[in-house]
Amino acid sequence: MKSFCKSILGGFSIGLGGLIYLSVDNKIVGSALFSIGLFLVLTMSFNLFTGKICYVCDKNGPSILDVISIWLGNYIGTLIIALIIRGTRGAAGVAEKAANLCAIKNGDSYFSLFLLGILCNIFIFIAVEEYKSNEHVIGKYLAIILGVMGFILAGTEHCIADMFYYNVAFCFSVDMLIRLLVITAGNTVGGIVANYAVKKVK
Repeated sequence: MKSFCKSILGGFSIGLGGLIYLSVDNKIVGSALFSIGLFLVLTMSFNLFTGKICYVCDKNGPSILDVISIWLGNYIGTLIIALIIRGTRGAAGVAEKAANLCAIKNGDSYFSLFLLGILCNIFIFIAVEEYKSNEHVIGKYLAIILGVMGFILAGTEHCIADMFYYNVAFCFSVDMLIRLLVITAGNTVGGIVANYAVKKVK
C-alpha cells in the first residue's frame, strides 16, 4: 500500500509539472519548469513508471507486477490532479491546451507513438541515472532539467505526462487507452535498452 501511495504521488507530481507547462506560453520555459515533476519524484523517492521500468531487468530491479502497480498508481495520481484543476478558474485554458496536445497524439500513427516513446525514455533514463550516479550536486539536478527539457522539446511521448493531458482534457476513449499502452510499450523498450547499453559499455 505504501508503494502504491508513492505511485499515486509520482503521478500527481508529473501532473504538477504538466500544469506549469500548460500554464506558460514559452515552450522552453515551460519544459524547464516541467522538471519539477521529476525533481519531486527523485528527491522524495516517489514511484514513477518511466523511471522504474528502466531497471526492470536488473537483478534487484522492480518486478513486472511492481511496474504494473506503479503505472496504475501514476494514472490515479494524474487523474486526481486533473480533477482538481478542472474545478479552478484556470481550467478552461489548461484543458484547451491539453486537448490540442491530445489531438496531435490522436492524429499520429501507433508506430510513430511507439518510436517517440522509445526516444522519450532514453531522455528519462539519462536524467534518472545521472541523478543516481553523478557525484556532483549541480550535475544531478542539471540532468533532471535537461532530461525533461529534452523529451518535451524533441516532441517525444511520455506515458505518464500523456495520462495527465488526456485526463485534464477529459479525452477518454478506447483509442486513448490503446495509445497510452503503445506509448508505454515504447517507454519500456527505450528505458530497458538505454540501461542495457550504458551498463554494457561501463
